[in-house]
Amino acid sequence: MRVAMAGYGGSRGDVEPLAALGRELVRRGHEARLGVDPMMVDFVESIGLEAVSNLPELWAMGDGGLQLMERSRRAMIGWAETLSTLADGADLLLVLPYLERTGANVAEHYGIPMVTLHFFPAADARPDGLTEHIMNEAEDAQRRALGLPEVHQTSTRRASLELHAYDVFPFPEFAAERAKDDSRRSVVGALTLQLPTDADEDVLSWIARGTPPIYFGFGSMEVPSPAETVAVISAACARLGERGLVCLGPNHATDIPHFDHVKVASSVNHSVIFPACRAIVHHGGAGTTAAGMRAGIPALILWFSAEDQPIWADVVTRLKVGSGRAFSDSTLDSLTDDLRSVLTPQCASRAREVAAAMSDPAANVSHTTDLLEQAARVRRDSSSR
Repeated sequence: MRVAMAGYGGSRGDVEPLAALGRELVRRGHEARLGVDPMMVDFVESIGLEAVSNLPELWAMGDGGLQLMERSRRAMIGWAETLSTLADGADLLLVLPYLERTGANVAEHYGIPMVTLHFFPAADARPDGLTEHIMNEAEDAQRRALGLPEVHQTSTRRASLELHAYDVFPFPEFAAERAKDDSRRSVVGALTLQLPTDADEDVLSWIARGTPPIYFGFGSMEVPSPAETVAVISAACARLGERGLVCLGPNHATDIPHFDHVKVASSVNHSVIFPACRAIVHHGGAGTTAAGMRAGIPALILWFSAEDQPIWADVVTRLKVGSGRAFSDSTLDSLTDDLRSVLTPQCASRAREVAAAMSDPAANVSHTTDLLEQAARVRRDSSSR
């Protein structure tokens, strides 16, 4: 079986669920090919998967003479061309939600099923008039290029299977909605590789030499001033008599100040390091939130974007395992107060209760791969009749 997967976004969180499925598919003797942001090609290839760069020339366009509408139209047409190449010879196409419309045309052209992968529950958003016009124009061009007839009801061309890569219990309203359409939707839990990093042994050794630290990490988010951020973290931890572990990721810089009670690392394996921490402060990515809840550790989410990150901040607040606020609204005083509110016996006890309800990532990957195999098998069986 050949599976084509298309993602977007330049962060590991955008790609890791696809990579986890791709690695399991290859382990089972299948072929997996991933279309990803240019910045993530090396990561995908480092775990032994085939990666295709998704349109660097389109995302990097800086021609001031091009209007937004024309750039967007060209980008969408470019996505269509990339997906067509990626899915050529595939038995199944898996895409993220924003690529669903383009992916549906490619799947129709090749006569293969399409599966969508969602990282958080969200209502279908209706585009504004200009965006709808751009999408329709780009889709018309795509369908002409693929030799497909015109369509007038795009909403009826949906994925044969929706995969929701998170645990359902934090979203009771979604569970009720899912019950109405159970055959097409499957909530599979978080999908992750849980890869070790070069820093894990050193970080664990540092943790063992003192009290459990508070973890601070912001994924691929761009922190305005890494040096100032570390200084504020150090001051807040000093006020509370705590140690801090800071993972700066792409924000790593040479001017980071040194503090005896704070250790700075580039990245760590969440599944190994989080259980050894007192609390976790992070940006609210779906994967990081799930890893923290699996570890049974209270969380403070300082979110950056206005899409899924505030949703996860609301989740930890509703579950009483933490709290959240916008990173831009955080100060030394608010950080100190927010940390004090989550470093309580009640919050720690509740976090352990939630951890017991979380699904196992390895089992999630295995089950989801079963579903992909079944979806491709249905297509092969129907085409043979």
